[in-house]
Amino acid sequence: MMNVCSQCGMYHADKVIDPTGPFAICPECGFKNPFRMLPLLIVTGASGAGKSTACQHLVGQVTQAVLLDSDILWRPEFNSPETNHRDYFELWLRLCKNISQSGRPVVLFGAGVGVPENIEPCIERRYFSNVHYLALVCSDSTLSERLQARPLWRGTRDAAYIDGHIRFNRWFQEYDRQPAIERIDTTNTLPEVTVAQVSSWIDEHLELPTD
Repeated sequence: MMNVCSQCGMYHADKVIDPTGPFAICPECGFKNPFRMLPLLIVTGASGAGKSTACQHLVGQVTQAVLLDSDILWRPEFNSPETNHRDYFELWLRLCKNISQSGRPVVLFGAGVGVPENIEPCIERRYFSNVHYLALVCSDSTLSERLQARPLWRGTRDAAYIDGHIRFNRWFQEYDRQPAIERIDTTNTLPEVTVAQVSSWIDEHLELPTD
């Protein structure tokens, strides 16, 4: 309920952030609400790159952060390409912001959330000290083999589906803008090694408070 001012009761996601507190300042009454301004960590990649496997293995092992798969909140009503699925990304940022108030940052695993242009313009982005991006990538042939090896019910064997995710995988490989996206190549790496690499990346970027 951070968007509801505890003084005047008005709802605003677009509060002014004073990082010296940090405070979220109500635009209605000027009340300075202290809050925890923690980083958000995003592990992304095309389907088949290894992010879901890493998430499943790290849940319960990484206790200093909350690990979540962004697919769990997807519903058909969020499928709005005309708005770049903005409501979906705002919802996830709002959820992560509120979870962070417990004192533990969130590590969010997902594909679309790993595209900076989907996250950085969001209103709720202002509540995080940083957003760190990590993409798992692999060779075209490896990605194709992994998708074709999945159970039939997942629908990942279709040629158009595979081609789309190969292009998405290449996008992460070629990305060279800001904010930066770090990369881990999983082509010739055992799953347990990838998991260890992702775990180390999380440790490096948690920015946990010292008090």
